[in-house]
Order: sequence, then C-alpha cells, then structure tokens
Amino acid sequence: MTNRQRTQHQRDVEESVTGATVWLTGLPSAGKTTIAYALAERLRAEGRKVQVLDGDEIREFLSAGLGFSREDRHTNVARIGYVAELLARNGVLALAPVIAPYADSREAVRKRHQSEGTAYLEVHVATPVEVCSVRDVKGLYAKQAAGELTGLTGVDDPYEAPAEPDLRIESHTQSVQESAAALHALLTERGLA
Repeated sequence: MTNRQRTQHQRDVEESVTGATVWLTGLPSAGKTTIAYALAERLRAEGRKVQVLDGDEIREFLSAGLGFSREDRHTNVARIGYVAELLARNGVLALAPVIAPYADSREAVRKRHQSEGTAYLEVHVATPVEVCSVRDVKGLYAKQAAGELTGLTGVDDPYEAPAEPDLRIESHTQSVQESAAALHALLTERGLA
C-alpha cells in the first residue's frame, strides 16, 4: 500500500467510525485515569481518534473556580459531559476518567448523550476505599486522615456507585492492561472500537 493509499484508508476508517463517550467513575486513586490512558494508547495504535478528558486537567482549565460542593461537582460533571458529547458526536472516542460521585449528575450526562443520539458507556472502576487509600496517588487520603482535608469522596463525602454500569472493573484484582483489555472488548462488542 502506498503512502497515498494509506492516507485515504485512514480517512475512510475515521469517517466510518462512530464516536462515543466512555465515562470511568470511581473513588480517588481507583485507577480510572491510568486505565483510560492505557486504553487510549491501544486505540490510537489501531488508528482510532481518542481524547482523554482527565478530570484534574478539566478542573484546572475548564472548571477553575469551582469547589467541591454538590452543586459545583454537578456543574463540573455537566461541563465535562458537554465536551465529551461534542467530541463523540464528531467521531472521537472520548474517555472521561472522572469521579462524578453523584448518580443524578452521571444520569444527566447519559440523557444528554441519548438526546443527541450519541453512544455513552458508564464504567465503574470499583476499587475498595482501603486499596485506594494505600495507592493514594495524590496524598488525599493521608491529608484526610491527618485532619488537613475534609470532603474526600468515599470517606467523609458520599460516592454513589453505579447500580448497573455497562462494565464494572475491579482494578485491584487485575493489571492495568487487563482492565484496558476488558474495556476494549466491551467497545468492540458494541461496535465502538
């Protein structure tokens, strides 16, 4: 295949691929972002357009000034959901590794996607709080234990786990690559990979 044929083939693949949003929800340090980036790497190697909407980056650049009240968390999730749906509507696979602790906020994002006819999958990275507190990637659990932080999701602030996610990943029982592979298999099954 010549370079020109490869370029045309790539365009044909991109035009025929449906976008979707994959929302990875779970406690802090559950493994959401790590799994999202591992999956993104695999999908890009397959020629797929992918964008990871990292919750921490979104807070810095799109939701600066928002706190962690229920209302502010809902606003943050709604903003991320809006961006994800726009990307997905335009053929991008949007991966959103975002805590999104409240079921009604996640449901609002799902309904927005449904109203636009855009595919949406909810993935629960179901890592127990005891494991997350040992991983403690950002030091949040240590700060909470020392009394320097309040409102930590899953400890002294609520986390409403999805009752019926499209996929439940127990990242504490399998490797990052196994978790990403399970999610890739779901996307393939739904015709989204």
